[in-house]
Amino acid sequence: MRTDAIALEEERLKDIETLDDYACLHERHRIFPAVFEDRDHRRILDVAAGVGVVGRRIRDHYRVDEGDVDLICNDICPTCLKVLRENGLQTVSFSIDDPTQAFPFEDHRFDAVVALATIEHVIHIDHFVEEIRRILTDEGRFYVSAPNYSGLTYLLPFLWSGKTFHDPLREPDRYEFYAHVRYFTYKTLRSFIASFGFALEAVYIGLPHSSSRYRRMCSKSRLKALSFRAFMKLILKCGSPRWASEPVLCFRKTDAANGPKPRKIIL
Repeated sequence: MRTDAIALEEERLKDIETLDDYACLHERHRIFPAVFEDRDHRRILDVAAGVGVVGRRIRDHYRVDEGDVDLICNDICPTCLKVLRENGLQTVSFSIDDPTQAFPFEDHRFDAVVALATIEHVIHIDHFVEEIRRILTDEGRFYVSAPNYSGLTYLLPFLWSGKTFHDPLREPDRYEFYAHVRYFTYKTLRSFIASFGFALEAVYIGLPHSSSRYRRMCSKSRLKALSFRAFMKLILKCGSPRWASEPVLCFRKTDAANGPKPRKIIL
């Protein structure tokens, strides 16, 4: 989050006292920590943790063979920091969008860095990715997601209505309209991160299952919700990740020019 977006975030979270009050669950949250697979990450940074939806899931459900997992959650929003701490999550607070300041960690500190729905908020984006690469170990992984505006759930309404992806006059969209400064597709995000010395290892796609949006669909019409899920499952199983609304991309830090074809995993 940028410092100029703090007021927007505080307004959005004005009724949030605890994590249980936060009802905005996405499939990108649900698929953690399954996306870690068997990589045995022991030192993890959630670089823009929000209220800790993913942080709590990692803390409660992620296990490695030996030793403890050191998870650090960063944010600069006062409400987010309050909720994170009340949930017993280890916190730090620094700006991810200040090109004059390095992240407050030594080189090669973390096995994994998580940045979900974050990079689209960053102005000084080169500095952001360079710092993440610096603090990762030589075989570290970078888990990143952003709204994929070539995904069907974004593209089809855009083509049908001709309106912007986020309507500035619609209350649920105001935060995204004012806070987003980058607009990625799956392909541009993949190419951009790779240009900093990363290789795409796997793409994780969450099927409609338990997100807030899917639960609302079920409450209105379970038949329509199940039909939508079946349609998306078919499209994502047979087609490219470019059709998913927000895949989570797992990049491996590397100096190699090329690597094996990334795996597509539907969860």
